[in-house]
Amino acid sequence: MSSDTPVISTPRPPGVIERSANWFADLGEIVIDWFSGLGSLSVFSFRTFGWLFSRLPRRETLLPCFYEIGVRSMPVVALTGTFIGMVLVVQTFVQFRLMNMESRLGVVINLSLVRELGPVLAATMLAGRVGSSIAAELGTMRVTEQIDALTSMGTNPIYYLVVPRFLACLLLIPALTIMADFMGVIGAYVYAVVFYQIDSHHYLINSQRFVGYFDVFAGLFKSLFFGAAIALISCHRGFHCDPGAEGVGRAATNAFVLSFVVIMFLNLILGIFLDGVYYSFWPEVPKITS
Repeated sequence: MSSDTPVISTPRPPGVIERSANWFADLGEIVIDWFSGLGSLSVFSFRTFGWLFSRLPRRETLLPCFYEIGVRSMPVVALTGTFIGMVLVVQTFVQFRLMNMESRLGVVINLSLVRELGPVLAATMLAGRVGSSIAAELGTMRVTEQIDALTSMGTNPIYYLVVPRFLACLLLIPALTIMADFMGVIGAYVYAVVFYQIDSHHYLINSQRFVGYFDVFAGLFKSLFFGAAIALISCHRGFHCDPGAEGVGRAATNAFVLSFVVIMFLNLILGIFLDGVYYSFWPEVPKITS
């Protein structure tokens, strides 16, 4: 073949090039939107903390938020915590019975409740019941221009709308966590003793021996971060709601989903941190003996 012979190349179909370009464009748009949303949430959080440390809201504004977020959330948290404790007994009894360690059942269940399930359960209920409500309420106010009206009257909307809800979530989620822990422990104890005939004395003695104050503190410490994250994310979603009824619904959904993801992430990070603290100060962990 001579060097003058033309080389015929097969052109790529235009659809392949368009699909590749669209894929990269969609990925870039997702990354840009994610970083933009993270930056907007960071600025929103700094502004909230600025008002929080400069001036506290009035009692007339704060108490209704405390009642709506804390008091009205207790029944659903208590009921859910009770059933979670019972379910843990049902799922773990057979395995402990195979090892002839039924009396140790309370150790695993109570540790799981006070360290992990209680805080996560209370935070999930708060995000589902309160977080979505906050996002929908503030989103409706944004759509109907009530937030703009507050600004035009000289009232800062973050100070008037966000700070009371943030304080209510931050201060009352430990109480909800204690309620979930207490009802879960009671539900597990009643089910284990009444239905599975586990000796109540050994059940309580083992639980008291291996569940300490640090375990309860770890759960309450986590709950503070969960409550702060739920309040900030929900209020931010409401303040940046898209126009229309569809935008309000999307804001409420996004508030719950994003809050749940952040709760799981914070639970992992805080769990690793608290375990490191625990084993640094108490390296000798008591061993379970038969």
